[in-house]
Amino acid sequence: MAIKSFFEDGVYDEISSRIQQLHKDSKPIWGKMNVGQMLHHCQMPLNIILEKENYGVKPNWLVNLLFKKSMYSNKPWRKNMPTAPGFKITEEKDFDTEYKAITNLLGELHSQREKDQWQPHPSFGKLTKDQWGKMQYKHLDHHFRQFGV
Repeated sequence: MAIKSFFEDGVYDEISSRIQQLHKDSKPIWGKMNVGQMLHHCQMPLNIILEKENYGVKPNWLVNLLFKKSMYSNKPWRKNMPTAPGFKITEEKDFDTEYKAITNLLGELHSQREKDQWQPHPSFGKLTKDQWGKMQYKHLDHHFRQFGV
């Protein structure tokens, strides 16, 4: 099964449909984050691609060697994968606030889907549009599966 790209036709609608199934009482199937924390965490890669924030991420040859290809490969991520320290969310987050924020970011990224050139990733370097799109989809899909949607 090929991993979808956020930029493919119909994928934004799929993501929107899945996120609408979440509610403040949604429980994770695995992992430590609650639903509000997960929605906040999922905003981070969206903020990076939209050039709103880079979270202090820097190039790292070891991360590139071990992890870059998994970001856009066709193999789904396994449950309980380790989270980069700067992307761990431990403080409480309000579901409604985070839901609104992520849906706004998803809409903004969708509005830029025709853009062909994207800035280099702060850690992984130059990525194609397809690689960026697969990375975004794969991350969202991983966490939506974490919450059963």
